[in-house]
Amino acid sequence: MPYDNICKYLSEKYPEQFAAWLLGQPAAPVEVLKTELSIEPIRADFVTFLRTQERILHLEFQVEVASTPPLPLRMLDYWVRLYRRYQLPITQVIVLLRATSTPVPEVFQVESTQHSYQILRMWEQDPVPLLENTALLPLAPLCAAKDSTQLLSRIAEQVSKIETPTQRQEISTCTQFLAGLRFDKDVIRQLFREGIMRESVIYQEILQEGREEGREKGREEGKQAEAIALIMRLLPRRIGTVEPELQERIRELSIPQLEDLAEALLDFSCTADLEAWLQTVQPMQNFSPPIT
Repeated sequence: MPYDNICKYLSEKYPEQFAAWLLGQPAAPVEVLKTELSIEPIRADFVTFLRTQERILHLEFQVEVASTPPLPLRMLDYWVRLYRRYQLPITQVIVLLRATSTPVPEVFQVESTQHSYQILRMWEQDPVPLLENTALLPLAPLCAAKDSTQLLSRIAEQVSKIETPTQRQEISTCTQFLAGLRFDKDVIRQLFREGIMRESVIYQEILQEGREEGREKGREEGKQAEAIALIMRLLPRRIGTVEPELQERIRELSIPQLEDLAEALLDFSCTADLEAWLQTVQPMQNFSPPIT
């Protein structure tokens, strides 16, 4: 899910702040570890080594509670693989991003096997500690508030005070994206007064090559070149090599379709996902109404 990816990005970029927030004490220095664990490959959301405590911190960010395999079993699986590799004490925390009435067990138990972990529900959290920490600001819109719109306004004000332009744009993008779990898009745009994804430094860096080509072409052609450049750089990171035939099909997409693909590919894991997505848009693209 895109929301999970934003949280993974933030926690990997600011591991000390996330560890200190969740453990309730300073955690520096830390070392971000590999999240792909052995045996049948699975990838944890965030794993870091707390050097001063000789402990592993493992986070899982969840929007939806239901999953296959069930979340408690996954937490046990992660623990076994982490302990097998590092043989250190492990603190595991499930961070639930959106309010749900579905109960989440705090322990996995089957016969004599029992495994526990922590559950942090963002909608129950005090936003003040997050408002005081730039790295955690993007999660603040999900916290408890008597007036949620007032909270979001306060967060936007804090974001605007970030001195470094690149970090301000980066945190603004992540904050607005996660705020989409709770707020209407128009409210978010009104309060932040900046473009959501297309103004972010992350997005701009990915599009830089496409922009240089696009400036020499027409405005519409430039936009399309930027979108294609973004897709062609992101897809290999998600599914590996993209065959020339599929690249050609992508270049035939319209700008709105390319924008949709840029969002959809965050959930891709193999070439078949891309092919299936293209099938949903290109049959309509090639359809001609019958002559009457």
